[in-house]
Amino acid sequence: MQKLTQKTLDSIFTFLQNEVKNRGFKQVVIGLSGGIDSAVVTLLCHKALCGNTKALLMPSTSSSKESIEDSILLCESFKIDYAILPIKDFDSIFCNLYKDHTQLSRGNFCSRMRMATLYHIAQMEQRLVIGTSNKTEIMLGYGTIFGDLACAINPIGNLYKTQIYMLAKLLEIPRQIIDKAPSADLYAGQTDENELGYSYDEIDPFLESYEKAKGDITKLTQYNKDMITSLHKRIQNNAFKQNMPMIFMDLRY
Repeated sequence: MQKLTQKTLDSIFTFLQNEVKNRGFKQVVIGLSGGIDSAVVTLLCHKALCGNTKALLMPSTSSSKESIEDSILLCESFKIDYAILPIKDFDSIFCNLYKDHTQLSRGNFCSRMRMATLYHIAQMEQRLVIGTSNKTEIMLGYGTIFGDLACAINPIGNLYKTQIYMLAKLLEIPRQIIDKAPSADLYAGQTDENELGYSYDEIDPFLESYEKAKGDITKLTQYNKDMITSLHKRIQNNAFKQNMPMIFMDLRY
């Protein structure tokens, strides 16, 4: 796994400055969950764009109190502009309207409501929406299509989860954000590693090897068979999330 340094940070700063400018914007907006990925992206943007960054905290009825507290801590520690826009009313309407909902469907709905809110603020304030999904999540399809996976640009989409921790330490993110169990906070008690079945320290080396092998699992003999089967299946089943919508092009008839 490649180690990240100040040079990496400088490259990301330049990327953000160029891509935001090339799209005709000066300001950005980010959904801040209290987790390490969105904390890192928020601080990257804040530093790269001289403070022209707004963080939106959008708790649902199942969001933890700690997530909000950690988000506020980050913003106040680094003097980042933020707003708290709860989606609890939308969450309640969904639960009352769709009695057959599952934890997953409700979590996906909340993720999409957050993205709708982000794009509303982006339009009203002429801001660009910045993504917070890392490479591990993208490869595994561990995200909500048209929810947290939606964005204009993504500064961490080519970095594995374990590399996000490297950036967090370089950026001096508050320790309590770095140390807590990774969670999408889609429902009470949810953690990434419980859902995925493996820790990120196990998953990331596998994904790096998987990519080098171009998906040929016969070359991954150094890994546990159950792990290979589980993660390969997840990658294959969720690959569609990385594709743009297919557009009909054949006009010969």
